[in-house]
Amino acid sequence: MNPLSSSYPSEKSDAELISRTLEGSKKALNQLVERHQPYIYNIAWKMVGNPEDAADLSQEALIKIISNLGKFKFKSSFRTWAYRIVVNHFLNEKKKRPSIYPPTFEELGLALDAAPSIELSADEKEDKNEEIREVRLNCLSGMLLCLNKEQRLIYIIGDIFGADHNIGSEIMEISQANFRMKLSKARKDLYNFMQNKCGLVDKSNPCRCHKKVTVALDMGMIKAKDLLYNKKEYSTFRDEIEPDAHYLVDDSEMKYAELHREHSFKTNFEKKNFLSKILDDANWKSRLNLN
Repeated sequence: MNPLSSSYPSEKSDAELISRTLEGSKKALNQLVERHQPYIYNIAWKMVGNPEDAADLSQEALIKIISNLGKFKFKSSFRTWAYRIVVNHFLNEKKKRPSIYPPTFEELGLALDAAPSIELSADEKEDKNEEIREVRLNCLSGMLLCLNKEQRLIYIIGDIFGADHNIGSEIMEISQANFRMKLSKARKDLYNFMQNKCGLVDKSNPCRCHKKVTVALDMGMIKAKDLLYNKKEYSTFRDEIEPDAHYLVDDSEMKYAELHREHSFKTNFEKKNFLSKILDDANWKSRLNLN
């Protein structure tokens, strides 16, 4: 169901749900939003690196989609129209959000170098396997946040969600050549940092996740009893996206994208979500003419 895939199977179904929504069906609108909410949320999560901020950002984008649904003219695909709204909202959002991550690759590299590296025994590595994975995913999130907003979105859409240059350029509203060029630049920036710092890419690099887990726990950067990324209800981008995705990644860069696709993907959302609350509000029911 990946809406950014070139083989997205639900274009016709989306159009039918929109038509029913415009005729006043609350159920159809719920179905449409439930279909796209996981993807919008997970783009937001990768954009900001914080699940609470991602919930706010995706909620705001979905409200814009819902509010403007009457303006959809069926001249383009709904996914192109809707994800343009998402992208524009994410790019233009001005709110300053606090972040635990350094804002540049240089500062991130210095922070990693400054954090003590403490060796673990084989038994300790096995015992702290989930915490080590948490350190790895935190670090990968931090790397993405070192890209500027546009680079980040293009990398998330192109390499993590697997949109080809046709879909990616339509959503970003740039030419296909420009999309490929900007994606290549984002990859290169990640490549340069990871090639020189990340032990997952080159074992000779000094920064290794298991060596940083002790200090991360001691400093409260990760919490053993409340791991952000290791939750039973989470899947991974690889599991949710890869089967129907057409990746543009060159062989030499595949490893970096593969690491990012192992990031947590939230699939389940509360039934009584913000949309339900909005649609139960009399003003919104009247505004959308829902029954």
